[in-house]
Amino acid sequence: MVSVEIDGTRGKQTVQMGFTGQRLTAFAGMALWSGFLRKVRFSEELQRLLPHRPQAGNAYGPLEIAMGFMGGILLGADKFTRISWLTRDCALAEVLGIRRMPSQSTFTRFFSVFTQRTTEELQSLYRWMLRHLPSRKDGYTLDLDSTALLHEDGHQEGVRIGYSRKGLKPCHHPLIAVLAEVKMVAGYWLRSGNSSDAGQAAELVRSLLRRLPAQVKVSLVRADSGFVDHKLMEMLENKGIRYVMARALAPNIKAICRHDDEQWEQSSIQGLEVQECEWHRPGQRLIVIRQRIKERPDAGGKLLFELPGYRYQALITNLPRSCNALEVWRTYNGRADCENRIKELGAQFGLRGLCCKRFWATEAAHQLAIASYNLCVLFQRNLGLGKKTELRTLRTYLFTRAGVWSRTGNRPTLKVAIPVGHRPWWNQILERLTSSVPIGLLHCNAAERLHT
Repeated sequence: MVSVEIDGTRGKQTVQMGFTGQRLTAFAGMALWSGFLRKVRFSEELQRLLPHRPQAGNAYGPLEIAMGFMGGILLGADKFTRISWLTRDCALAEVLGIRRMPSQSTFTRFFSVFTQRTTEELQSLYRWMLRHLPSRKDGYTLDLDSTALLHEDGHQEGVRIGYSRKGLKPCHHPLIAVLAEVKMVAGYWLRSGNSSDAGQAAELVRSLLRRLPAQVKVSLVRADSGFVDHKLMEMLENKGIRYVMARALAPNIKAICRHDDEQWEQSSIQGLEVQECEWHRPGQRLIVIRQRIKERPDAGGKLLFELPGYRYQALITNLPRSCNALEVWRTYNGRADCENRIKELGAQFGLRGLCCKRFWATEAAHQLAIASYNLCVLFQRNLGLGKKTELRTLRTYLFTRAGVWSRTGNRPTLKVAIPVGHRPWWNQILERLTSSVPIGLLHCNAAERLHT
């Protein structure tokens, strides 16, 4: 034992510090996660999709490495070195249902095996996860976006100089598609940093629509001005899917903005006026919005120096005329939540820090990280949450709970350190998790505390 002096509430006091041989873990709450994966039989699906190589008897299996990687992502690690640091937790591997946490070199070798074909096979995970969603009478809304993942060292495959919010930087430039109503990622393609927004967008959406389970129908697609592409719009029109996209304020649209006040229609929102025009394609509508800065100082849109006092925005859509211009604008505004999903994936699921030397290794790591995100959404639906919470909230309330791992009567036992007053809440969580009721059909009152 070693004596350490600390400042206590009654002044200086001495603490005796030593060591224990008990199997303690700081992440006992991850047993809830492991139980959920077992309930939905995720391991069986993932095992089928992972590449396999001959291995020695005591070597890590592909599933073991993937599950260790996803567990590390949930616990806040965003690099292989930080995930491998979790090997120092005495019982985390058992909580995750694997023999031991892999090392950095094991992760590097594992992801280097992925090729374009084996990485594309991981796309099947989207169909499997979306299969747990209910059907919706009005269908689902698909939001398209892209982002720049900066990599300043710039030596990895696919890292090219491209546009980012910090200017031209070496980066990857992935495409992402999100189902707005459930906040789940439905598709993700990693691309080189010099790719345009709309580049491969039509191919991604076509592949995504082909992969969707039967009960998940996309009825509306929303995207910003970078996705205005004739090939994409024609494909959506041929499939009978509506779309609303922002339109860049090109000279011909700026000319519309200069119309006299008589051309603008006052909306029910003070300081917001709309103007609708016929556009190039049959059935396509152009809607221009202007918002008076004096009355709506936080309004989005673009300032035009020759037309001060207003911010302007243009939208292009094939929604029917029964949906008036103001409703089209409101419909498009919901797309902004897609930015929150991108931020959450980057900051909390490791996408900003995960970058391998080989391009397909990087995409495979991203696909597994995104699978972790989607499973977190399904996990919360299984707990009966009506509103999605972020990963940091799940860590605080559930995952990062200390516990003791032992064996009683040759059966593994995990005792989680929960104060007596909080145990009824945890019991409700456990009852909901072990229930045989399908995901999302019941409400758990205890889960509401995750929002407060």
